[in-house]
Amino acid sequence: MTATITLVVVICVIALIFDFTNGFHDAANAIATSVATRALSTRQALTLAAVMDFVGAMLGTGVAETIGGGIINTHDMDDVGLVIVLGALIGAIAWNMITWWFALPSSSSHALIGALAGAGVVGAAAVNWSVIVDKVVVPMVVSPLVGFILAYFVMKIVLRFLHKATYRATMRGFRRAGIAAAAAMALGHGLQDAQKTMGVVMLALTAGNLVAPDAGIPLWVKIAAATAISLGTFTGGQRIMKTLGNKIIDMDPSRGFVAQMVSASVLYTTAFVWTAPISTTHVVTTSIMGVGATKRKSAVRWAITRSIVSAWIFTLPAAGVLSGGITWGLLHVIPV
Repeated sequence: MTATITLVVVICVIALIFDFTNGFHDAANAIATSVATRALSTRQALTLAAVMDFVGAMLGTGVAETIGGGIINTHDMDDVGLVIVLGALIGAIAWNMITWWFALPSSSSHALIGALAGAGVVGAAAVNWSVIVDKVVVPMVVSPLVGFILAYFVMKIVLRFLHKATYRATMRGFRRAGIAAAAAMALGHGLQDAQKTMGVVMLALTAGNLVAPDAGIPLWVKIAAATAISLGTFTGGQRIMKTLGNKIIDMDPSRGFVAQMVSASVLYTTAFVWTAPISTTHVVTTSIMGVGATKRKSAVRWAITRSIVSAWIFTLPAAGVLSGGITWGLLHVIPV
């Protein structure tokens, strides 16, 4: 029993480390456009995003329940189930670090889900492929498309509505509104991404038979996950911020505002209605593409977007293979 509790504690700590890396890896999602359009300084934007991440993390548990009980089943596997979760976490963190190093805004969510599936296969856990298809693969395709299309048409409407307005005064107004948009986006990021860590912690607690599978998320788990992602967000992630803020399109305040509000609306819908763990990175990136495409097709730097999309496509299988190898090694090293 002592070994089991030790494994659970180690997993909880590493899960919070993953949550922290998720924060600085995905900080750009919430604030890149606000910083690029000079609505906020980098430090102001990071502070706002950290606070709203914490608030968002406390608002729901639907996504956490999908991660904690829907992806793999480690019940009644004793310490083997815990090693599977540990291997998945290490694999997800490793993939986050690789994509962060290359400044690619890949999905921490899909890294975690791919890692859980890969570790589950190697550890002979029951992998719920139907849930992965319904709650991960389908939203992975649909949510970025919705972000692009919605951002494109909303931006077209805004441009038509304000075509006679004074440019400088209008941009000044959008720059101020961008602060609210950044807050809304950060709230959605916390609502989505912090819950994934809550789900992993619950997976460890139930695998270790310390909490019943149908128990609700304990308050201490919510607070710990919310705090970790907020601290991670506050540290920055400026490598990816430059990619989202400047390299995809030349951002102006009106397009930054629309991209963030559209992204936030998609995040809220999927968290509360679909309870699907979608990628905030995918949604905000395609929303930026959508508002950029209203200028002209060449306004979007498609060479950059191809690199980003390639990272999206490879994240699930790459994280799965990486975590599978790590889990195989752990199962041969840790006596279970």
